[in-house]
Amino acid sequence: MTGVQFGELPYLTLDEVAFSCAFSPDGKSLAAGLYGGSLRVYSTTNWDMMRILEGNWGAIRKVVYSPDGNRIVSGSNDGKVQIWDTESGVCQRVLSGHGDIVYCVGYSPHGDQVASGSEDNTIRLWDPSTGYCSQILSGHEKGVLCVAYPAKGDQIVSGSNDFTVRIWNIASGECSHIFIGHSAPVRGIAFSPQGDQVVSASEDKTIRLWDMEAGKCRLALEGHTSEVTDVVYSPKGDHIFSGSSDGTVRVWDVQSGTCRQTQTGHTGNVFCVAYSTKSDMIASVSYDQTVRLRNVSVGGYRHNSSGHIQGIKDVKCSPQGDLIASCSGDSTIRLWDAETGMYLRTLSGHESTVCNVAFSPQGKKIGSSSADNTVRLWDIDSGTCQHILTGHDSWVYSIAYSPQGDQAASTSYGDTRLWNTTTGEHCGTLKGHTGNVLSVAYSPDGKLIATGDVYGNIILWDVGTMAGVKSLTGHDGKVKDVVFSHRGDQIASAGKDKTVRLWNLVEGDHCWILPGHEHAVKNVAYSPKGDLLASGSKDKTVRLWDVTSGDCQAVLENFPGSLPAVAWIPSTEANYLVTGCQDGSVHRWLVTEGEEEYHVTLCWSATSGSITVTGASIKDARGLSSLNKQLLEQRGIEGGEQQGGWQEGQQDEWREDQHDDWQEEEQDEWQEEEEEEQRDEWQKEQQDEWQEEQQDEWQEEQQEIPQDGRQGGSQDEQQDEW
Repeated sequence: MTGVQFGELPYLTLDEVAFSCAFSPDGKSLAAGLYGGSLRVYSTTNWDMMRILEGNWGAIRKVVYSPDGNRIVSGSNDGKVQIWDTESGVCQRVLSGHGDIVYCVGYSPHGDQVASGSEDNTIRLWDPSTGYCSQILSGHEKGVLCVAYPAKGDQIVSGSNDFTVRIWNIASGECSHIFIGHSAPVRGIAFSPQGDQVVSASEDKTIRLWDMEAGKCRLALEGHTSEVTDVVYSPKGDHIFSGSSDGTVRVWDVQSGTCRQTQTGHTGNVFCVAYSTKSDMIASVSYDQTVRLRNVSVGGYRHNSSGHIQGIKDVKCSPQGDLIASCSGDSTIRLWDAETGMYLRTLSGHESTVCNVAFSPQGKKIGSSSADNTVRLWDIDSGTCQHILTGHDSWVYSIAYSPQGDQAASTSYGDTRLWNTTTGEHCGTLKGHTGNVLSVAYSPDGKLIATGDVYGNIILWDVGTMAGVKSLTGHDGKVKDVVFSHRGDQIASAGKDKTVRLWNLVEGDHCWILPGHEHAVKNVAYSPKGDLLASGSKDKTVRLWDVTSGDCQAVLENFPGSLPAVAWIPSTEANYLVTGCQDGSVHRWLVTEGEEEYHVTLCWSATSGSITVTGASIKDARGLSSLNKQLLEQRGIEGGEQQGGWQEGQQDEWREDQHDDWQEEEQDEWQEEEEEEQRDEWQKEQQDEWQEEQQDEWQEEQQEIPQDGRQGGSQDEQQDEW
């Protein structure tokens, strides 16, 4: 166990205090119960507010989702329990019976029962379909502050103002255990996933772990400096998350009782913490009127969600459209959930920059090429490297899978190597380039391979014969990327000469030059329908081109760094674009066509704790979701302009940071290009020196042979043959 890591996401600012929050079972929405009596539901995909549920006459103390996610139950200061339909937002039932504040509610795992605890010292059990109160559990001497069900649903645990924890048998309605040990009210309670332990949080600043079989306290966890208000278990039951009036959220190891992580940020009491098992996300609500959201990594099988720590070199989307892979100068490959942007896994093993990644056609494998002179083939499910392919003598710049998935091609200095992806064996070499081969792509039918080199040449190869069949020239400088159209009748290429070129393979290799970028173009990608081409450039823009007319349809600009990587998520319903940036961030955008222009919406950003795009636009459309606009306002920024809350000193510091980032980015780019040019020059010198030595050796041999006419040809003919 290597510990726990938090990756903080931008926070939500509310206009009033929230006492409670809960994730839906699918992790796609978050409900927050507010002091004013309303209940708000937010989308966890883009953090936009989906709806407001109103109808309570008092502060909402607790909210929970039904197991199927179709209902939300709330308990409030008006003594009522309300059941809401999540789709329509309509209140289906109002459950009356408690004589005072309803502090807590719980939904049984089977969805057939609701429990509520009240200041009237009782717990009531309700049928959510009929609203009928089936049982009243009495025994606590003061108000009931928290209730919870175990996974089996046959018991209820409760915590109270009387300092005790009680276990109730639902069938008999009797109290089976009373746990005594806290010296103050018990504010939070939870069953372990296995049902063998109960955890309780108290105003005495401690958390206690109770053994169900032994009926006694196993561990007392101390560390919070004020009241502990809520607790939840991790899905495996090996960690506990707690919130406190000291403004922190802590993570505890269940076995040792040690605090693994303390997360700060709130400026007021933390009232509630909620865990989403689907997205590994923690939400906490506070008296400071914010909801803070954090990606959490437990047990070492995940890493920080803040993205790569160096610039991104490439991004690719899986054929199924569910995963995004990014690679970076930090020597790693990272996997992201394409829908939510949640970080999933890091593939580590390369010893230097990972230049390029590719998914297998089945979406089960990933290939990567690196500056460590190797190619690696990875299994996605296990995260293990299945093959390390060696043989290249220099940087491996690019990799591509064949459409059948049985072969992969990788490029380096002067050649392209073909590999059997099942065995990892080298099965052929394409030779013809005289410098670094920077890009490679298979045709849709798998019969052709296209490669682009440092001198502006593109060569088409017959995969069967491994012979070059066509050469496409025109770029003035490096061909950074090549890609076939979905029909295989066109090739798009990205050049250091600031142009995108479209090569018609049917009509005499006609070339369409698409100017517009102000710096080197690093990456190109066809949209799922094939009607648009996206290009990413060092000029910090993405351009969308009509592949039929060659016209630039839209420009997405003002990124914080150069864009070496663009990719489309395969989809027949909508155009989702993924971008990878020099600052290490990954973004997903929705691109839609309006009557006169294209529009873009930022769906998510994989850089946590910051806004990585403050003014990205496609023509006149702003590329920010409403959440990100709120986040900019939280930081005193609107479209990159200074606002009243942003002090001059902070602005100067920001400018210095931006300048430092720019210098670092430019230095990295310069060093990379210098290394390539030096490597090219050295390799050319070595080749010229070798040829000169061979020629001298041949001439010496010829001088030793008697010139009597028996050599089978003139000296010039023999030299040409050599």
